[in-house]
Amino acid sequence: MGKYAPIRSFLQKRGTDVVPMTFAEIERVLGFRLPNSKNYPAWWSNNPTNNVMTSEWLAAGYKTEQVDIEKGRLVFRKSADNVAPVIEKAAGADKQRRRHPAFGALKDVTWIAPGVDLTEPADPEWADLIEDPNWNHWHS
Repeated sequence: MGKYAPIRSFLQKRGTDVVPMTFAEIERVLGFRLPNSKNYPAWWSNNPTNNVMTSEWLAAGYKTEQVDIEKGRLVFRKSADNVAPVIEKAAGADKQRRRHPAFGALKDVTWIAPGVDLTEPADPEWADLIEDPNWNHWHS
């Protein structure tokens, strides 16, 4: 059970279509203060990858609307589309996510010979061409 799970339980128990709440009420339900991110409208978006708390209200079948940062309040509205299975599936997919098989394939393969200066131009003559005002870089 995650730290934001109490908001899911609260919303599920309410069962009403509309649940207006203040940020302070949400904090009482959770039992701790919301992060400073609560002061940004994006934190209250209904994007399932937004933050952990978003996943909880979406899993409860609600979406946020009428977010008023200045007054510290919002409305949870029962969602017409049931996004809970999508959230649960996404959460399971995160646990299953693995790195690409090629990740790390070149580990320990690349090496730099002693005495090589990586800050030195690869082709010293190229640097001379750039400094030449008569050099036309469009034609060789």
